Amino acid sequence: MAEYLVSTAAAPQGVAARRRARADSPLWWRIVGGAILPVAIFVGWWIISALELVPVYRLPTPLMVFESAWSLPNNHKLPLDILISTQRVLIGFAIGASIGLVLGALVGLSKVANVILGPLLSALRAVPSLAWAPVLLLYLGIFEPPKLVLVSIGAFFPIFTAISGALRHVEPQIVEMGRAFGLGPMRVLTTVRLPAVIPTIISGLRLSLAQAWLFLVAAELLNASLGLGAILVESGQNGRIDAMFLVIILLAVLGRITDALVGLVERWLLKRWG
Repeated sequence: MAEYLVSTAAAPQGVAARRRARADSPLWWRIVGGAILPVAIFVGWWIISALELVPVYRLPTPLMVFESAWSLPNNHKLPLDILISTQRVLIGFAIGASIGLVLGALVGLSKVANVILGPLLSALRAVPSLAWAPVLLLYLGIFEPPKLVLVSIGAFFPIFTAISGALRHVEPQIVEMGRAFGLGPMRVLTTVRLPAVIPTIISGLRLSLAQAWLFLVAAELLNASLGLGAILVESGQNGRIDAMFLVIILLAVLGRITDALVGLVERWLLKRWG
């Protein structure tokens, strides 16, 4: 019976997932096709630098950017800074996304919670990341807690918004069918509602992870001495545009890698419930 309800709840998404699977391009083409634009940009950058069309103090050469990894300002060690920033993002993402899932489910399932919490959280969502910085410094100090809290705030809102909206729009007939089979509220949630919104949850998690990386730089403005954001700030203060380009490229690469990890979770969830 539970399996029947799962298949019924996830049927539209399952059909869509199977259609997407059939329509997906081969893996080699996705890799090659995805590399076309970055390679074209790199080649264009190299040509512009080689022809000296733009001064190097405005556009460093690719070689200068590569070599800057060994001459960072204030004796930064790049592997350590990458590790510190990635750790902050992953911890903050785990905290913020977990809270967002719980509160999103609460607001999406309860009309009372939606009336009480919805307006406040919608208003807080509009607060810019830098506006939180002085408040967090005041109450949490200058060490790791304010940085992790700021990244968590960034990760919280996308998944909260996605899950609360999706759960409110699950087909009522499917929910009533689950109740008619004698499922309690928790079983209805895990067997009927959640399978129906798996694609939305994955989209929300991806947005949350991207937002966590965005908030990381703001978090590392909070008196951080380590991390990619700290390198970015110090490079700007010292006029090291080559190091600034290096950090921007690294943030893009790390963001893509972590997004790919969420893609693996998506495949597992769709295989389990789709």
